[in-house]
Amino acid sequence: MTERKTTHLLTSGLHWMPLLMAFWLLLPRPALACKNSLPKGLDMAEKMARSEIRHFPDILGVDYNNRPVWNYTQGLIAQAMLGVYEFSRDKAFYDYARSYADKMIDDQGTIMGYRPEEYNIDRINSGKFLFDLYRETHDKRYKSAIFHLREQLKTHPRTSEGGFWHKKIYTHQMWLDGLYMGAPFYARYARDFGEPEAFNDVIDQFAIVHRHTFDPESGLNYHGWDERREQKWAHPEKGTSPHFWGRAMGWYAMALVDVLDFIPADHPRRGELLIILRQVAAGVARHQDKESGLWYQVMDLGTREGNYLEATASSMFTYALLKGVRKGYLPKKYQKTAFKGYKGIVSRLIRDNGDGTISLTQCCSVAGLGGNPYRDGSYAYYVGEPVRDNDPKGVGPFILASLEIHLTQ
Repeated sequence: MTERKTTHLLTSGLHWMPLLMAFWLLLPRPALACKNSLPKGLDMAEKMARSEIRHFPDILGVDYNNRPVWNYTQGLIAQAMLGVYEFSRDKAFYDYARSYADKMIDDQGTIMGYRPEEYNIDRINSGKFLFDLYRETHDKRYKSAIFHLREQLKTHPRTSEGGFWHKKIYTHQMWLDGLYMGAPFYARYARDFGEPEAFNDVIDQFAIVHRHTFDPESGLNYHGWDERREQKWAHPEKGTSPHFWGRAMGWYAMALVDVLDFIPADHPRRGELLIILRQVAAGVARHQDKESGLWYQVMDLGTREGNYLEATASSMFTYALLKGVRKGYLPKKYQKTAFKGYKGIVSRLIRDNGDGTISLTQCCSVAGLGGNPYRDGSYAYYVGEPVRDNDPKGVGPFILASLEIHLTQ
């Protein structure tokens, strides 16, 4: 082709440029493409928190159900909102978090609908944000509610080695999820209300579950363990569930970095938790998807049909690794892993809705073991559970991860 013909083709196409540009602007794209640099963490935390309030004006509805229920998901969002408030000082975030406590706790400190005799470890998690509310307000209702939750742990059923059952209905079982639901609350109670003898019990929870669920070959932990080997999902010899579910590992990683905030630096067994955390971090880093920086729903089977890069686990790992490095619990090398994870979330899983809000996509809505209908812990089960946007189990950790990014900037 001659230079003249080339010039003609280029200039003749110029009148299409405005149309092409308009078309490009209309294309859906992530909220922020951050290939070479990290977005500002506080900006992202605030944007996601404001979006959550827009999406769910009543905090009761963050799990797509407006019934008044004392549940771990609302508590997780409330905790994240208080974190944003700490840095932004925008009272809208504080008021949103506090509204959950004020809707659910009466003048005597009784929690609406909470029945300790159910022995559901999930119910303990929402007690964590009450410590901060009580410190801020000195409102005795919050202190009373904290004490009610502590009472549950005094009689909560345990395995023969002393590990809390996940729920009364899940007899003789420990799930990784349960460590996040119970241990940080228990440890903070022990610190704030003078019960130092409880620290050993807190550490025992991790020691027991890690001993029975950690797989040295993969570097990962199985979702659950049945001491009696009674469940259909339980391995006949080890008692473990069949697979390494991403979010279970995410809860576990977050539990470790959070509980270390409250275990005294000079406690003789603190090192046990650091050893476990470093094993967990090594496994998490090993199974990070190299291209995207994200993690799969079933962590070690990324190439298997039906598996997908999952937002809640990816947010949890990013938060846990960032905090672990910042606090000196983990080697600096894991910061790079976390940065890559955060970039992957923002560039691949955050959607700009075009109305001033953003959404977190590709969230597994729920997964568990046993129950009715029965959940067998199979690969098909995990990848077959519903996927939705803005699940609180992803939104909360993403906000917390964004705040950790802010603390590195």
